Amino acid sequence: MTDQETLDPESPAQWQELRAQGHVMLDDIFDYLEHLRERPVWQPIPEQVREAFHEPLPQGPSDLATVHDQFMKDILPYAVGNAHPGFMAWVHGGGTPVGMLAEMLAAGLNANLGGRDQIPIAVERQVVEWVRDLFGFPDSANGLFVTGTSMANLVGVLAARTAALGREVRHQGLLAAHRQLVAYASAGAHGCLAKAMDMAGIGADLLRLVPMNERYEMDVAALAAAILADKKAGFSPFLIAATAGSVDVGAIDDLAAIGRLAREQQLWFHVDGAYGALAMLAPELAPRLEGLGLADSIAFDFHKWAQVPYDAGFILARDGRLLEDAFAADTAYLKRESRGMAAGSPWPCDLGPDLSRGFRALKTWFTIKVYGAEQLGRSISRTCELARYMSRQIEVMAELELLAPVSLNIVCFRYRTPGLDAAGADRANAEIVIALQESGIAAPSTTTVGGHLAIRAAIVNHRTRTGDIDALLAATVKFGDSRYSPR
Repeated sequence: MTDQETLDPESPAQWQELRAQGHVMLDDIFDYLEHLRERPVWQPIPEQVREAFHEPLPQGPSDLATVHDQFMKDILPYAVGNAHPGFMAWVHGGGTPVGMLAEMLAAGLNANLGGRDQIPIAVERQVVEWVRDLFGFPDSANGLFVTGTSMANLVGVLAARTAALGREVRHQGLLAAHRQLVAYASAGAHGCLAKAMDMAGIGADLLRLVPMNERYEMDVAALAAAILADKKAGFSPFLIAATAGSVDVGAIDDLAAIGRLAREQQLWFHVDGAYGALAMLAPELAPRLEGLGLADSIAFDFHKWAQVPYDAGFILARDGRLLEDAFAADTAYLKRESRGMAAGSPWPCDLGPDLSRGFRALKTWFTIKVYGAEQLGRSISRTCELARYMSRQIEVMAELELLAPVSLNIVCFRYRTPGLDAAGADRANAEIVIALQESGIAAPSTTTVGGHLAIRAAIVNHRTRTGDIDALLAATVKFGDSRYSPR
């Protein structure tokens, strides 16, 4: 590469050519979003398409238009489909055109939000202020964007560990404390909490899974008993992780009761609110989250119910200084100043594990600014209304049965298979889900509820309508009847 050579276009004509191709690419993705309903939710990937992604490392350049054509032909049609209104698997947000455009701007700016004195960090701190007020946290609260709630939960566990054992644990390790930490979560909690305990060096087995009540919420009496038993056995309880919107059925633990117990026992109160925490944006749902303001930390995702494009997870701590205790480190090459580019301490890298950080805050800031909290709240409420509609439809369909109460936006049900044993019924419902996915009509996922495999529909996408619910249920009955019904 010569002294004058860069990876940018080298002449006005080349810039114009790039601009024209960029408009084509933008129009193509707008067309994709505008006409989503005309596409299958998902489709199996042909073997020849998979093989196209085993080419050797390219040594020379390719024409941008040619590469974009491959994207349109071999990538766009075979994504998992969570932008589609018929996608109801797992808990995936649908994204928005506004968020997509903001992500483009962030990529063009190419800001690294690990630190330094720059307005992109002020944008992130603006979002911190917004969620601090939304959740009723004090001015001392602080937080930052991470990849998702799995990482946010890890940050929460590490902050709680440091609060319990002091900053020395970061240098001396857990053994130096001569205390065996133990934490608590619902039996319905997300598996990333156990993984966080593992990654924090405490051990996944030291996360006590507390039984649930008939509403699939953590049994608070059983939690209190488990804490007492562990203390008598010589363990050191340090953390309770409650769930706001469980991954299986969408249950919300009794946050107020758990928060009070955590305060009585002087334990860190963490809330995994991956998608449920943002129900605070919906006035009719917010009372369900009473006690959320008692939390020491909250983990949640903007890329679920707030519809921000992936990825945009967040961790918020009641006392921001405790995040600094858990993560800040003095290094010569990151020396801070009171003036110049190295000003602005504390930096985001002092609050979490990442030094290189993308500008996730911009697409979130754009989404909130353009749509506003009220419209986002209505979108959240609508998904819950659709879940209730779906449950009512299931209850009057002889071929289907509801397997769990509908708490928020997740519906767990199954196709009735008279004549099949429990294992056979599970296999039948699993096959129905695969048939639904391969049909392109709708895409639910599965889970286990009460020992039975359930068809699980999580209605997160702002594009989903009653017609999409009807299509899913009709196709479920059609596929079930064609394979298993003696009727």
